Amino acid sequence: MRVAVTGGGGFLGSHLCEALLRRGNSVVCLDNFSTGKPENIAHLKAYPAFEFIHTDVSTAADVPGRLDAVAHLASPASPPDYLRWPLETLAVGSRGTENCLRLARRHGARFVLASTSEVYGDPLVHPQDEGYWGNVNPVGPRSVYDESKRFAEALSAAYRRTHGVNVGILRIFNTYGPRMRPQDGRVVSSFITQALSGEPLTIYGDGKQTRSFCFVDDLVRGIVAMLDSPEGGPLNLGNPAERTVTELAELVLGITGSTSELQYHPLPVDDPARRRPVITRAQDRLGWYPDVGIEEGLRRTVEWFAARPRDVAAGAAAIRGGQEDGARAVGAAGPAAESGL
Repeated sequence: MRVAVTGGGGFLGSHLCEALLRRGNSVVCLDNFSTGKPENIAHLKAYPAFEFIHTDVSTAADVPGRLDAVAHLASPASPPDYLRWPLETLAVGSRGTENCLRLARRHGARFVLASTSEVYGDPLVHPQDEGYWGNVNPVGPRSVYDESKRFAEALSAAYRRTHGVNVGILRIFNTYGPRMRPQDGRVVSSFITQALSGEPLTIYGDGKQTRSFCFVDDLVRGIVAMLDSPEGGPLNLGNPAERTVTELAELVLGITGSTSELQYHPLPVDDPARRRPVITRAQDRLGWYPDVGIEEGLRRTVEWFAARPRDVAAGAAAIRGGQEDGARAVGAAGPAAESGL
């Protein structure tokens, strides 16, 4: 196959590009590096079957030549990013998704949308299966991401019904692993960065809120399986092993050997209390199940971060700066919106 991967320079997109190349596919990576990094794909240029197009898919998504599949991953995905770029996040979820759907339609290609567990919002049903419609605040600070993905799902389904595009929708739960940015605001990268820097680990709320953490290699296997399948979805992809944020912090401290303290801050606006996927559909229809346990995945992630001390130091400084800004916001107008989750 020749596959276009939008957002291919990002954390998840670069791993997907690499997995596709390793199994013998040709890959066209599209990115504008708003949140991705050139370093994530630098090693992929050694593959003759790898191509890169610098573009913002909200404006244009054109790939010359034959194309068999489009994996649409382009979007800011962490709270600091989509709160910093709210209009751009809405644009890539709406115009960007339609441009990529049109690309797939022109080529008669399979289209796989990387949606998110955020479509479930702060769920009133636990655990979350694909039949749950969600509990989302449409005008809250997180809505720019939540609603852009909900719209992207609706648009993809409409293209399937109206134009017969071969659409597959994936709802991705918390994913972690190498190539995460130290300051990206996700809880795993933040905890590892703080632990390696000797900084207090920042926990929002009482730490009893839960998440389900899936290692990136497992998640990518699921995306590849969806590209190969005619399955329409939506399908949840994630690890159903549920852990509290405090449990995650203690695991990170144990693996890093850090003596950092746990520091508690006010819970952000619209932060979900519980999150765990039901993955029965993915098991039945894709034959997919995550294999990497949280301890092994965290060790591999910590090793990757520890090998980049300058990036970790810069990330720790950025996290401190964000906390100071958040503290000022709390004093002025209530809890800040950056959850780091």
